[in-house]
Amino acid sequence: MKAMVFAAGLGTRLRPITDTMPKALVPVCGKPLLYHTIRKLRDAGYDEIVVNIHHFPEQIRKYLADNDFGVKIDISDESSALLETGGGILHARQFLAGGTEPFLVHNVDIVSDLDIPWLRAQTPPGALATLLVSERQTRRYLLFDDDMRLSGWTDISTGEVRSPYPGLDASRCRRLAFGGIHSISPAIFGAFDALGFTGRFPIMDFYLRACARYPIYGVSPSSLTLVDVGKLDTLPEAERICNSLL
Repeated sequence: MKAMVFAAGLGTRLRPITDTMPKALVPVCGKPLLYHTIRKLRDAGYDEIVVNIHHFPEQIRKYLADNDFGVKIDISDESSALLETGGGILHARQFLAGGTEPFLVHNVDIVSDLDIPWLRAQTPPGALATLLVSERQTRRYLLFDDDMRLSGWTDISTGEVRSPYPGLDASRCRRLAFGGIHSISPAIFGAFDALGFTGRFPIMDFYLRACARYPIYGVSPSSLTLVDVGKLDTLPEAERICNSLL
């Protein structure tokens, strides 16, 4: 099975740590975030993993060369230009396309107790993408209908709503936070082509345009502990989750 780890980000909110290393190598419980993500994917059965790189790319190359995870690891090099999440997936097409089995995409800065095989099992037949979501408090939420099919996005601090459905009433939708992990059909590459997505773009821009035409769903576990290691003050919570899983 195939998976992709987003490890190319600048990690600006983790400065000054990321002034000298990529976010993917920031230590949690004595090991880099990248170690924890690859190990989690490996233990869930993924044996072909692609890692994208941009910020301090040679440090990640060296780390992967020096550590044997027992799985095939390819590098999608974005060192010349950061392509964001959607462009990053498209750039890794050579590693992820082909076949019919979904591949998993996992942000390197997400630390959680998610049961990945459970997520994989929740993928509805024919889904273009299945997104991990939860009732975590945030400003920005994805909007779903009663069948958990993606309908739009909202920022509750501004009242902004984005949706391919004109006049969507956000108050009638299920409002859930995206967890930075998604299971994606290889058919997404044809959808990128059909909708004219090229170069640099966020995957959420694609999802919010594509969801009226392609089935994109959310799944929400009954119990989930998750932290986005985006700021220095989130590191203690990441350590706590990590220690609970050891």
